[in-house]
Amino acid sequence: MNIKKLLFGSLVVGGVLSVTRLLFAKPAFTKPASNSTSHAAIDAYIEGQMSRLKIPGVSLAIVESDRIVHLHGFGCARPGGETPTSQTPFFIGSLTKSITALAVMQLVEDGKVELDAPVQRYLPWFRVADPDASARMTVRHLLNHTSGLSVLQGQEILSDLDDGPGAAERQLRALSTLKLSHPVGSKFAYNNTNYNLLGMIVEVVSGESYSDYIQQHVFNPLEMKHSYISKALAQQNGLAMGYRYWFGFPIPAPNFPQPIGSLPSGQLISCAEDIAHYLIAQLNGGRYCDEQILSSDGIDEMHRGTVEIIEMGFALGSYAMGWESRVTGKSNIVSHSGIVPDFGAFAALVPEQKRGLILLYNANHAMIKLTYDEFGMGAAERLAGEIPSKTFFGSAPWLMRSMALIPILQVTGVIATMRRMRHWRSNPESRPSCGRLWGCHILLPLIPNLLVALTLVPMLGKMRGWILLFMPDFSWIARICGGFAAIWAVLRTMLILSTTRNPRH
Repeated sequence: MNIKKLLFGSLVVGGVLSVTRLLFAKPAFTKPASNSTSHAAIDAYIEGQMSRLKIPGVSLAIVESDRIVHLHGFGCARPGGETPTSQTPFFIGSLTKSITALAVMQLVEDGKVELDAPVQRYLPWFRVADPDASARMTVRHLLNHTSGLSVLQGQEILSDLDDGPGAAERQLRALSTLKLSHPVGSKFAYNNTNYNLLGMIVEVVSGESYSDYIQQHVFNPLEMKHSYISKALAQQNGLAMGYRYWFGFPIPAPNFPQPIGSLPSGQLISCAEDIAHYLIAQLNGGRYCDEQILSSDGIDEMHRGTVEIIEMGFALGSYAMGWESRVTGKSNIVSHSGIVPDFGAFAALVPEQKRGLILLYNANHAMIKLTYDEFGMGAAERLAGEIPSKTFFGSAPWLMRSMALIPILQVTGVIATMRRMRHWRSNPESRPSCGRLWGCHILLPLIPNLLVALTLVPMLGKMRGWILLFMPDFSWIARICGGFAAIWAVLRTMLILSTTRNPRH
């Protein structure tokens, strides 16, 4: 749901403290598998990943051609509760984007929207700080994430929990002073606001609310009877309980808010069986049973990657319209992940084989997002009969757990410093020389203190709200341990200099 420079900046802190373990740990590679696509093998893989990542519950559906061929639930839908069924609702996060893209493409085929028309044709009030960029931004740019809106701005908007009437339009009108991170159309940058704008275009063009449009033109024809726009309604119908990771361990989050302004980019709710219906339509030229929700050409256009995805130096395929396209082995896998603070999802299609799967799980954290993506892609590669790719983010759970060591190390450091200064006071001849004092006792210990203090920086900026939602343990570490480290770095230096200011006898 996928994230990014800020995410990796936070990993650095955990990485510094867990370096010893990482040096001696075995590389986190996925074991090669046979080309078997048996459902039992995929089930076993999911169970193994759930144990490794401590995921409370997962709901799985697999489709082939125009049929659901496998449904399975794992773990528990809530603390001490039942195993998720194929009809248990979960938040689907950014899988919502492909549904919003489908709605736009339906309006394109109805002749009401043009992909290369400027956004201002449909939203005359829309603008960013640059008037020329505002005029040049098109519907296609929004669909492909090439609008010029930055990744961080798209994260930031998720912390706006305004749920009053007109929340979405208020948030979008606030873009009028925003400077783009790069020229319109120049490169890919994943941004939730792109799809919130598309949701607003759907409302203006169709004359219906986004919620009503999705219900009437997507959920109803695809017989998605356990899919919801409202969290309250989903809770009345068995919504799974979400969990937030704290230091690598899932903690229930029963009353988490739903940011209504971000509904079109990542806040729809569905179940494995309903998303299976959706995947069947995606695999069969827009047809589900007797319903044609989009033309075959329109579906192909939605799946066709048009802009390369580069994140943290990794080439991750290409972005289409609410879908990502990636060649792995001999197969082209069309997929997308979803992340909200307490739920996650991964959907994948293997168009040449007419196979697809959906994974829904009820826990999440920004640090583990890329690990979850690898988990989902591993299942998709097994479905396609491919040898699973090597993984790169298997250590993320350990990095998350390692953050809990920071306050312990800080307390240990304070005690060690106080003991050393007491020893120097009682034994002046044991005081180090000037060079050793500055090198070993002041500057070297200053490095970890400053690294921890730097975690406080994002908590002072616009990303504070997003971090609180998606990285609750890091936000706690940053505010308490980061603040303490900043103070202690100065105080410790002053105490050591004060203790050693008198020359040795």
